[in-house]
This record gives sequence, structure tokens and C-alpha cells, in this order.
Amino acid sequence: MQYTLQENKALAEIFNQVKDVDKHIFCVIFKILRKEKVQDCIAYLSDNENQRQLEQQIQQLGENLSKADTEQKLSVVRYDMKQITDVLKKLKNHDLNKKDFSSEENEQSILSLISSIKHNRQIIEFLQFLVYLTSIDNTLIQCGSNSLYLLVQLKVDLRNKNFENIKIQNTSLVGANLVRCNLSGSELENVNINGINLNGALLLNCRWNKLRIHELIKLNGHDHRVNSVCFSPDGYTLASGSDDNTIRLWDVKSGKQQAKLDGHAGKIMSVCFSPDGHTLAAGSWDNSICLWDVKIKKKIIKLVGHTDTVQSVCFSPDGNILASGSGDRSICLWDVKTGQQIAKLDGHSDDVRSVCFSPDGNILASGSDDNSIRLWDVKSGKQKAKFDVHINRILSVCFSPDGNKLASGSGDKSIRLWDTKIGQQKAKLVGHSDYVRSVCFSPDGNILASGSDDNSIRLWDVKTGQQKAIIDDHTNIVSSVCFSPDGNTLASGSFDMSISLLDVKTRQQKAKFDGHNSEILSVSFSPDGNTLASGSDDKSIRLWDAKTGQQKAQLDGHENWVMSVCFSPDGKILASGSNDQSIRLWDIKTGQQKAKLDGHTNGIFSVCFSPVENTLASGSYDKSIRLWDVKTEQQKAKLDGHGGTVWSVCFSPDGNTLASGSDDKCIRLWDAKTGQQKAKLDGHAGEIMSVCFSPDGNTLASGSWDNSIRLWDVKTGQQKAKLDGHAREIMSVCFSPDGNTIASGSYDKSIRLWDVKSEQQKAQLDGHSDYVKSVCFSPNANTLSSGSGDKSIRLWAVNTRQQKDKLDGQTDGIISVCFSPDGNTLASGSYDHSIRLWDVKNGKEFLPNDKIYKDILTNFKASPFQNNPLSVISTYITTLLISQQQKIQAQGALILKGEFINQSGIDIKTFLKQKGSCFLENFKQERS
Repeated sequence: MQYTLQENKALAEIFNQVKDVDKHIFCVIFKILRKEKVQDCIAYLSDNENQRQLEQQIQQLGENLSKADTEQKLSVVRYDMKQITDVLKKLKNHDLNKKDFSSEENEQSILSLISSIKHNRQIIEFLQFLVYLTSIDNTLIQCGSNSLYLLVQLKVDLRNKNFENIKIQNTSLVGANLVRCNLSGSELENVNINGINLNGALLLNCRWNKLRIHELIKLNGHDHRVNSVCFSPDGYTLASGSDDNTIRLWDVKSGKQQAKLDGHAGKIMSVCFSPDGHTLAAGSWDNSICLWDVKIKKKIIKLVGHTDTVQSVCFSPDGNILASGSGDRSICLWDVKTGQQIAKLDGHSDDVRSVCFSPDGNILASGSDDNSIRLWDVKSGKQKAKFDVHINRILSVCFSPDGNKLASGSGDKSIRLWDTKIGQQKAKLVGHSDYVRSVCFSPDGNILASGSDDNSIRLWDVKTGQQKAIIDDHTNIVSSVCFSPDGNTLASGSFDMSISLLDVKTRQQKAKFDGHNSEILSVSFSPDGNTLASGSDDKSIRLWDAKTGQQKAQLDGHENWVMSVCFSPDGKILASGSNDQSIRLWDIKTGQQKAKLDGHTNGIFSVCFSPVENTLASGSYDKSIRLWDVKTEQQKAKLDGHGGTVWSVCFSPDGNTLASGSDDKCIRLWDAKTGQQKAKLDGHAGEIMSVCFSPDGNTLASGSWDNSIRLWDVKTGQQKAKLDGHAREIMSVCFSPDGNTIASGSYDKSIRLWDVKSEQQKAQLDGHSDYVKSVCFSPNANTLSSGSGDKSIRLWAVNTRQQKDKLDGQTDGIISVCFSPDGNTLASGSYDHSIRLWDVKNGKEFLPNDKIYKDILTNFKASPFQNNPLSVISTYITTLLISQQQKIQAQGALILKGEFINQSGIDIKTFLKQKGSCFLENFKQERS
């Protein structure tokens, strides 16, 4: 039932009863209730004798209560106790304690409620108090569950909280930031956990069941692309065949590999279970078919007869016949018991890619590179029909469960549905942008799944022919799709070497795994040197802790490469420029996007804040420079003059001059206030990729595609020096804060340090395995950060010239890194389209106070550094994630025993392990 606005007003009035209660009293009361092992809080608080004892204890324990007048303290405590008890009584019988407030139909009313309570600290503390009460009072579980939902919606900082033994049910925790929370002993039932951040959390003896989770479970193990997947008839086992010449059997519930079947001398192109599930058939590039006993994991027989690759195998419904299609253009029928060839069906004029029996076993369908589909009478071996409509090869054919329809996927990018009785095409499904490799009907025949060379899986409504969903999880060709027998799970195999399991019911919302997945284009330190920012080709920006190397946040929103990131002088705002033609401003504290600045007509390659006023400069592929007012979010000026892409912009320390470097091989100096060009510096023989002012503003450094760095006198515009040494293009230059050193990053994969006075090279820093796109000094000059096409950010000790840390969280090259002014945050922008923020200060605060497991954790902590799992746990912990997609995070979560089961009954522990969680049982076994 929908929760109305009128009811919302009534609930807000109930909450208002505690709006003046001293916020410290909630914590004191809960400590007492837990100590006394109270199970009925309302009854306990309503008892007069208990009230008197509580009042005395609160006075003793609550020394820091904000009501300072000692004489009034007792009356204040008594009043606060009465208010809390009265509100608990009202809430116990309220819908807040009966219904799921997170349902979509209540969205508008909840937003109104949130608006009315969001500014009251006492009410927020009371909501947390209600969550804690679920750990001791079973009569308030739904009330506490809805309270936690409200806290998440209010964006309350829930990190580092002790949520031991809480019980949460029938609600949504989408996007909940529970970094380093102690959730040991917690019980979750029917909770939506999409986008939840459990990084560094403690999860000992949890009981989490019926979890609503849209993210795919990935099974990793194959060393090469996966060509075929198939569920066993009971749905418990998944078989996969790969280019690594192996077949693997997987436990669907746990995600663990059950067996690895070796025997073929070539790639496995197709796998198929017999109807009874006892036998598995595999077709290979070695021209043979092997039959395997699934129970004992042994090869039964090898079927030899084809003279080319066996592309497809399929059992008849009774399991007595196996059909195989081959590159030798023939189809063979085999007697499964004897291994003898029964028949050979000839007719196709090119490779037979796919074969499939009708449900009654009387018809065999085949698809071929000759662009045709053929139907064969299994008993007589004669061709019954031929469908010639596709204009490219047929890669997959599949009968519907009732046998009345046949689906075909083709190289012409289309799927066709055929009426098998009359032999006519019923529908053409268009949507894929590349070859359709695989098609599969759901067991009820209502949904058709398709996998394509466009890396996507698509779900289609068979009745209407309309596309129901697009699933973009794989990073390479989706070669095979297969429904589980109950139709709840879809398995997909990909050229990206992984297998994914998709919950079919919740397909509308899914997520990709975290980490940059493309080149990093820019790196930059915060002013205080504690934070590094990186921008990537993966469209994201990431902030990193410069000291510990831990990822602090990921900012998603850009639709293309993040080319440049830059912190505002006060460190509160991060600006990012992208190839999507937009500039975005981010609130570092909340991770929320503050503004989107549009105006450029092409990609933005450089952004830079003025040090003295609220001005941001941007340089673009559209050859222009634009100045923006950060407060009003409006464009102030457009500076035209360059004849090519503006690769780099930089303000002088006093903010009066803006320097720009361009494709046109020249540098221009602009009056930042008037927008007029002050000077044009010529000398480079190649594109100017980077410009940087010295701290005193008298010298400008420039790096170019002519492999040189040049120093310019800003006042006269004359070249002061030319620094040669790099073997390839200079991508980035940066002055140290004292102005004595210049760092440069190059396509030759090296970083070089130059002495400004002597104009000589001081050091060469090697370590990156690809070009160095961005370099940036920390504000204290002790650390140099570098971002590279090798997807890593490295931190270097300037004094010793040794590598201090390597930050591996991004999945593609880094374009830009930048430190925040206070040095606590590092931002990175990457080719993976994301921005990441990395935490500096709280990187290692993850150990719990749980006495039961203290000895285990102590043993781990005492182990040698290189074998110490906790040293791994403390690295790359994302404390904040801002994303348009819901991405579950569990890096460094400590798990011991417990249950983690989704709504399909699948154990997601393997999924959590893939997310970076650490299972203490495993480490304990390794140490014993």
C-alpha cells in the first residue's frame, strides 16, 4: 500500500518529538540496554524502577552531555527518556514497523519526509539508534530496517560504524557506504544490496539471505576465450569449453570450479550435457568429439569421423543420439551407447556452425556459413526444409521448448524467428551491431537470449519480438548464452575469458566490476600532497591516498575519456575535462557532481583553476580556450588564436596570466582578466603537450612532441634553455613547489628530473611499462606522482628517487593525476571514463575490536609482510564511490563463516572474493 504525504507528515511529527533530545543520550541508553541484555526495549524503558536506575547511570556515564547545568541535568534526562519511550511506542505500531518504505510507490512521499528531517542532527542520531536496537529487540526490526534505508537516502556518513548483530529485512541498501563497518553477526533478509560499499568491512558469522543483487557473478579460470557454456539438466553444474583446450565444470551455487577436463588436442568449440546429466559431449578443433562421465570426471569415448573442426554438438531429447556439425560441411549422427556413426547428413556448402534437435527429437536444425538453415528428418536423414533469408553465415540455431519456433543468429547482425510447421519467417529481431553468435530460449519459451560480437547480451520478448534488455558486462565477444533449467539464471561465455551468471528477473539493473578499464590520461596532486587524482579513457576519475595508495573514490558521469583533472585551490572541488566535450565539477566531500559545464564543441584536454579567484580555464580540441566562473557555472570568456588543439593550459601563480600549449607548435600567454593575448612563444618543432609555470611565475616550462623541454622567460618571452634527454615525445612537465626541479614524463616510458639552475638532468625514474602521460609534485615536494598508459599510478620519493608505491586500481591508461590542496586525496582520470578518489588518512583503520577473533587477526598481522593478507586488505580501499551504475564493492572485507545467499539461492561468497574480500578460514588453513 502506498505511503501517503499525509502519513509522511504524521511520521515527521513523531520524529520531531526527539528533535531537541540530547544526541549523546541515544548512545548511552543503547549501551545500558545491551549490557542488561534487554529484549523488549519499550517495556524496559516504561518501568519506573528501570527509569530511575537509567537516570542514575546516564548521569554517571553521560559526562559529555551537552546540557551543562548540573542542577537541570536530572530533569532534562528524565524528559528526554520520556520522549524517547513515547516515540518508540508510537513507532512500534506505525507502518514504519510493518511495511517496506523503500518500494518505488513510496518514493515521492519518502523524499518529502527526508526533506523535513534532513537538517536535524538529533533525528538522524535517533534513526541510527533505531538501527542499533534491531540487534537486541526483535519487535522493532522493520522499524530499524526502514531507518537504515532513510539514513542511506539522507547520505549520512555510515563509515566505521559498529553494526554488530543488527537485523535488517525487507528494504533497500542501494548505494549504502558501509566502509570499514563492523557487521559481524548481522542478519539481512530480502535486502537490495546493489551498489553497497563493504570495503574493509568486518563480516564475521553473518547470515545474509534472499539478497537482491543485480550484478553478475563471474567465473574466472580459463586462460583463453570461452566458446561454449551449458547447464546440466538439474541446474547445479555449468560446463564451459575454451580455446585453452580444456572443459571446466562449475558449481553454480558456489561459483567454484569442480573439475578441469583435459583430453582434447585443440580448442573446445561446443559442450552439451545429455538429458540425464550423466554425460557431457565436447566438440573440438582436433576434429573429434569426446564423451565424458560427469560423475567421475573421466573420458568415456572419443568419436572420430569428421575431417575438420567440430563446431557444434547436441544430444537428442532421449539421449541416445548425438548430432555434430563440422567445418567439413557435414553433420554426423552418433549412437551414444556404442559410439558408432549412424548417419552423415550432407547438403551444406560451407562450415556447419550449429546443430539443434527439436524437443520431440524428430527434427534436427542446422546453421551454416553458406547462409542457410536446414531442417533434417532424423530417422530418414533427409532434408525437410531450407531457409534462405539471412545474408550472412548462420552462427546459432535453437528450437523453442514447444518445438513450434526456431531462432537463428547470423553474421548479418539479425536474429530470425521461424515457424517450424509452415517453414515461414515469423519475425526479424534487430538490435545487435555485430555478429549474433548465440541464441537460446528460456525454458518457458517467453524469452530469447542472444550473445553477440558487439560484446552484449540481449533479452527479447518472443511474443512481441521487442527487445527487453541489453546487458553489457563482457568486454569482448559473447560467444555463448544458456538458460538454467529453471529459467532464473542466464550463463554467458565470452572471448574476455570469463563466464557470467545473470539473474534473469533483475536484469534491468546490473553493474560492471570496479577499476579503470582503459588508459590513464592525467594525474595531479592536491595542493597539500596527500591526494592524487587520475583521469582515464574509461570515463572515470579516481582519487587516491598518496601515502597508502588506497583508492578513496570513483567519480563516474563522463561519457568518454577523462583527459584532465584539477583541484580547486581550497581542495573542495575537483574539475574534470573529458572527450565527451564537457567539464564537470565535483564536490570532494560528498563525491557528488556539482555542475556540468557545456560550451566546447569537441573534447577537452586540459583544465586548470586560477589560484586567486573562482575561475577555471579549459583547453579543447576545438582550438579554443574557455574561462569559466566556478560560482555561477557560466562561461566568462572564449580565447581564440591557436590554429590547432589546445593540449595544455596553466595559470601563473598570481593568476594574472594563462599559458596555453597547442598542436600549432606555439605557446600563447593570455591576460586572464581581459582575455587578450599577451605573447606568442615560438621555438618548438612539434606539438606542445604540456605547459607549467614556476612557483615564482617568472619561468614557463613546456614539453613537446619534438622530444624537448624548453624554459621561457615569461616577461621577455625569450627561450632561456632547452633540455634534451628524452628519446621520445614529452607528455607532461611539472615544477617542484620550490621551483628548483622540473619533472617530465615521456612516451619513452621514463620520468626525468631536471635541475632548473644548472639545466642538467638530475635523475631518471624507470618503472612504467608504457608511456608516462602525467606527472605531478605533491605540495610538500617530497612525492612525485606519475600516471601511465600501463594503467598504473606510481608515487616516487623525490629525495631518494625510489618508487614508494604503485597504485593498481584502474583498468586502462591514466591520463591525469592531481593532489588535493590538503594532500589527503589523490584524484585520477583515465581512459576507462572514470575519475577515482583515493583516501590518504584512513587507509589502515580496518581492524575490529572483536575479542573472539582477536587472536586470528593478531596472527595474521604478525606474519611476514609479503605473506600477510592484512597488508593486502589495507591497500586500495575505496571509501567513496559516485557512479551512474550500481557497483558492489567489497575490497578488503574480512569474512569468516556465515551465509551470503541471493534470491536465486546462489551462494555469492565467490562473487565477494572476486570483489577483493578476504576469507579468514582460507588464511587460517594456509597458516596451519
